[in-house]
Amino acid sequence: MTGLVQDKVAIVTGGAKGLGHGISRCLAQAGANLLITGRDGSAAEAVAAEITKTSGVRAVGMSADMGVKSEVEAMIDRAVSEFGGLDILVNNASQLSPNILLEQKTDDMLQRTLEIGTWGSWWAMRAAFPHMKARGGGSIVNFYSIDAQTGAWLHADYNMNKGAILGLTRSAAVEWGRFNIRTNAIAPTGMGQVFSELAENVPGFLEMATASNPLKRAGDPEKDIGPVVLFLASEMSRFVNGELINVDGGQHLPGYVSVPHNLAEMEAQT
Repeated sequence: MTGLVQDKVAIVTGGAKGLGHGISRCLAQAGANLLITGRDGSAAEAVAAEITKTSGVRAVGMSADMGVKSEVEAMIDRAVSEFGGLDILVNNASQLSPNILLEQKTDDMLQRTLEIGTWGSWWAMRAAFPHMKARGGGSIVNFYSIDAQTGAWLHADYNMNKGAILGLTRSAAVEWGRFNIRTNAIAPTGMGQVFSELAENVPGFLEMATASNPLKRAGDPEKDIGPVVLFLASEMSRFVNGELINVDGGQHLPGYVSVPHNLAEMEAQT
């Protein structure tokens, strides 16, 4: 994969932790210069320093809350000022609210989830557009979810957000294709930040979570998820636009059981 995005400029939001960290490392190993962002600016800077040291590309970390328009626009400006342009935008950052029933979700929970996911992707894409157009094209990779595909319990606001992002992805693919800007989405499952914490702290969780996966394992952020993002970011996918790719070992086929074990207790609190 070395050289597939050599000297390209990429932004990875939420790129210091979980899936984003693996994606950042994969793109760097393929030659991309990176702006890595996250609400934890110190973590983003530390990962950027590590990637610069180990991969030979330039990587910069900065704090950016995807739910704040001015910070999203500053993120795009920083990438252009640091590297001279922008070729790849990976909208990985997301927000999960508390795991409660749909009727218990609050407007504030939905608003924050939409701000970081839907609005953050919207703002980033629109700010990136003129710079990609000036470069003669670019690649945007957005994130969908198996949760939205299956209507996962306790994630109503998150599922709604992901559905909006998929709609935005397809609209951009249709409208911006004339500028050679390709917009695609992936629906990954893997050892993200929350999944890794559960696997480490809850005995038997990993085995239970992967039992129905056709490949019988969890996806590795750098080795399993990152290469698909790299494919979409590179010229290998130059005729792929408006696509949704499930990167989950086939988990979307059987789906998964998300009904909470304590449903009666949760209903009693409504």
